[in-house]
Amino acid sequence: MQLVVARIGRAHGIKGEVTVEVRTDEPELRLGPGAVLATDPAGTGPLTIETGRVHSGRLLLRFAGVHDRTGAEALRNTLLIAEVDPDELPEDPEEFYDHQLMDLDVVLADGTEIGRITEITHLPSQDLFIVERPDGSEVMIPFVEEIVTEIDLEEQRAVITPPPGLLNESEAVVASSRDEETEGEDGATDGTDAGSKA
Repeated sequence: MQLVVARIGRAHGIKGEVTVEVRTDEPELRLGPGAVLATDPAGTGPLTIETGRVHSGRLLLRFAGVHDRTGAEALRNTLLIAEVDPDELPEDPEEFYDHQLMDLDVVLADGTEIGRITEITHLPSQDLFIVERPDGSEVMIPFVEEIVTEIDLEEQRAVITPPPGLLNESEAVVASSRDEETEGEDGATDGTDAGSKA
């Protein structure tokens, strides 16, 4: 089975290195020197990683046969794809491969059905589940511990505790009105953390 593990970004320097947007929790395993990766578009690869290093918080890779800036720029936006055993699991039990999460039923803690995961989007700050609801509409669920409280692969479900407004915009609490509601309650707040990532 094939998994997208990175996307090639811009060239770095003049010796063929490229920045990469990592899309795997195991870059040392999937993106180490000697790894041979398929590509999308397919005609660009396969690519063999020659060297890898971290520079200013970004992973830089150099591929066999690519030794100048022109060659590196030609690879920009190419997806790197690793061949993975479908039965293989990440080392960390709290991590999951995309294929394990696809098609899971999304439910509330009380069992109320929300929908089914149809896509997983990887953003720099967090991952998002794209969930198709029974009526055909879609909702985006941030894959963060505060919201996705349980992934049960045996039962094929993801249990969520969504904050107000995530599933139904009419339930959203506007910060200014919330502040007015809590005034006069000895400075107490309603317990939500406005600074947390949604």
